[in-house]
Amino acid sequence: MKNYSGQQLVKDLIAGIIVAIIALPLSIALALASGVEPACGVYTAIAAGFVVSFLGGSRVQIAGPTAAFATIVAGIVASQGMDGLFLATVIAGILLILMGIFKLGSLIKFIPYTITTGFTAGIAVTIAIGQIKDFLGLSYAEGVNPIETVEKLLANFEAISTFQWQTLVVGVVCLAILILYPKVEKRIPPSLIAVVVGALMVKLIPGLDSGVYTIGELYTIPSGLPKVDFSGMDFSFAKIVEVFPNAVTIAILAAIESLLSCVVADSMVNSRHNSNMELVAQGAGNIASVFFGGIPATGAIARTAANAKNGGRTPIAGMVHAIVLLLVLLFLMPYAGLIPMPAIAAILFMVAYNMSESKKFVSILKSAPKSDSIVLVVTFVLTILFDLVIAIEVGMILAAMLFMKRMSEETAVTGWKYVDAENDQDSIDWKVVPKNVRVYEISGPLFFGAADKILDIKLKEFTRCLVLRMRAVSALDASAMNSLEMLRKKCEKRGVQLVLSHVNPQPLEVMKKAGFYDAVGEKYFCPHIDEALKLAEQI
Repeated sequence: MKNYSGQQLVKDLIAGIIVAIIALPLSIALALASGVEPACGVYTAIAAGFVVSFLGGSRVQIAGPTAAFATIVAGIVASQGMDGLFLATVIAGILLILMGIFKLGSLIKFIPYTITTGFTAGIAVTIAIGQIKDFLGLSYAEGVNPIETVEKLLANFEAISTFQWQTLVVGVVCLAILILYPKVEKRIPPSLIAVVVGALMVKLIPGLDSGVYTIGELYTIPSGLPKVDFSGMDFSFAKIVEVFPNAVTIAILAAIESLLSCVVADSMVNSRHNSNMELVAQGAGNIASVFFGGIPATGAIARTAANAKNGGRTPIAGMVHAIVLLLVLLFLMPYAGLIPMPAIAAILFMVAYNMSESKKFVSILKSAPKSDSIVLVVTFVLTILFDLVIAIEVGMILAAMLFMKRMSEETAVTGWKYVDAENDQDSIDWKVVPKNVRVYEISGPLFFGAADKILDIKLKEFTRCLVLRMRAVSALDASAMNSLEMLRKKCEKRGVQLVLSHVNPQPLEVMKKAGFYDAVGEKYFCPHIDEALKLAEQI
């Protein structure tokens, strides 16, 4: 902000206003997809949007409700109520702040791209299925309130007889606007045009009003500041334990999505974000959001990109976006009740399509190794069939196991072959090794997945010295160290001297701590294979 100018202030004001116009219908739509009142989405965009911009580690990050949270929030509200959501979000906010304080921002990179792509595509499918009801004007039977994606799909099939053609007409027109309008005009957000056209159709075209529900007919649209009542909320220890897994999910997802958004923003404005400060800001923003009557929030990639494209270059733009939404909340919110439900469904269809990144999904399936494709598909399917918590847990475990399998395949323990140097024209490339000396070369990290390969080392009856060449061993863990100790005892029992060549710093440190270094003897650790072979010849 040191070189902030009046010219940049104008750009930030314009960008903030444009982003607020984009955020308004999206915030309402995402609130409805999350199973909460439509105003809660606006509350979230105001509180989290302002705090994250004010404290954040990115210049242009825009925070608010996002599609990634919709299914999680809906599940929490359905099973644990609004007080459960409030408590889970506050705990998630505290976890995010702690993650930032302890500089864990860089650890997010260890979550594989296949998992983020898989659960993002799964969430997109879940959101799309959740909008079929409002897009077709279906009415569920009394007592039917599906929560899981598969339940919603079955409920839609059972309620197909209640289809309203008027609702479909409005929905198709709004969807066509969202698809075609950006090709003609890009200055005005297509979602705003879609809700205005949808509302006018219902009001002005005879026959449409009878078959199309609006937000105002289904929900109460309050104007003015939110009133959060803490009196009936349960903040007991048992409740904290109950909501803690959901809090962890919210924190991890908020961290992943916000930092991904920061990376996208960095490339657009030629900047570099502070990941740890961004996590602190996201934590504070989520806590502020629920105290202001909102729901969990994170960095929104689409709104952040819109901010950057429209000239926003400082946190002022994000703060302006929040202030504009506050003014809408105070003075214009009742008009949101005129928005037809199929228009909201059409907006969420487009949100789902854009976040699915179907081309990247297909590209990974075509080009990635089988192990990556398995992780992608499993995470995708589990997100749809169960929930994000199970999908991420299973995805991470599967990714870790397949990674370890891949690494163990890269680790090799190969014995040197004896050749007759006198009859070999290329003998200059060969080392002279006495017959009673065995040489094995170990390549790759030695960890528990590859530790058993050490035990494959064979000793002949006439072997008197075993040389292990370890120049390509970058890391050694406790399991592999145990296998090396077993090999040492085997050599000691058979009167074979163990010699090690070119042991790298990390494995050497492990060997010293384990007592292996002293047991073998310092003089039997050689810096180069030539020295090791000379020592072996003497032995």
